[in-house]
Amino acid sequence: MKPVFGFREQAHTADWELEVWAPDLVVLLEQAARGMYAMSGMQIRSVPARERSIKLHAADAEGLLVKFLSELLWLEQEQQLGFNDFTITVDEAFNLTAVLRGSVIAKLDKEIKAVTYHNLAVQRTPQGLR
Repeated sequence: MKPVFGFREQAHTADWELEVWAPDLVVLLEQAARGMYAMSGMQIRSVPARERSIKLHAADAEGLLVKFLSELLWLEQEQQLGFNDFTITVDEAFNLTAVLRGSVIAKLDKEIKAVTYHNLAVQRTPQGLR
């Protein structure tokens, strides 16, 4: 039986692809972030702790997922920050507010260049979202 939430890398010829599942959109976003970090081999320092707040809006769940992961990727590339604690809220109009807690990146095995819509679909399942 598959856990209630999680992620796994999918085989893909040219790029990286991630399958994510969760009971709701908030947990799906968090698992997607954790999956993206895992695929890149990111490790962050334990101190000093850093915190960032973000607000995003999208027309749908797919757009919000791309914007959220793109924001994390920007923070990784421009500020060398990674996060391991997420407090996320999303309303019915796909407005996201999040507080991200983490630290400076200690190690990164692979660089992710961009988050794309390729093969992206947020689907409702009997267990939640996938």
